[in-house]
Amino acid sequence: MALAPDLATRTDPNTIEDDGTHTDAPGLNYFVMGLFFIFGGITSRNDVIIPKLKELFTLSYMRGAVAGLVTMILGCLLFIPASQTATYPIFLGAFFILASCVVIVQVVASPLISLLGPAKTAHSRLTFAQAFNSLGTTIFPIVGATVILGSLAAVSADQLSGA
Repeated sequence: MALAPDLATRTDPNTIEDDGTHTDAPGLNYFVMGLFFIFGGITSRNDVIIPKLKELFTLSYMRGAVAGLVTMILGCLLFIPASQTATYPIFLGAFFILASCVVIVQVVASPLISLLGPAKTAHSRLTFAQAFNSLGTTIFPIVGATVILGSLAAVSADQLSGA
């Protein structure tokens, strides 16, 4: 006796058909939820660690920002040899360096914006500044596709031939 009717025999037009692309891995959803829990914990650790590290090592926000930005430039420049050699590991390395430095600069920018005005309005400045992150994630894919890919932005991989 089946607990659920066969998808092929359903007559309800509002049911979602199974296209066979899902992964049947019982229990894996708990693992993935655990990963997201860890991501949240790691993200919020900055609030605890940064003030103590600043106190212990007299960290300069501006030095951190400059180091992050300079290393981001290195990551961006690595895309040139990666594209010339069409080597995936170089692309992956460039992405890793770029993403790591973006994180460094973000870690520096959040406390820095809170220092640029009265303490009682720090949360407002931080929220307003972080809104530009969302704006960037909306605009940059459009601009990036046009600038970086040019006419290739509309070409799919199956239309290409050769290396």
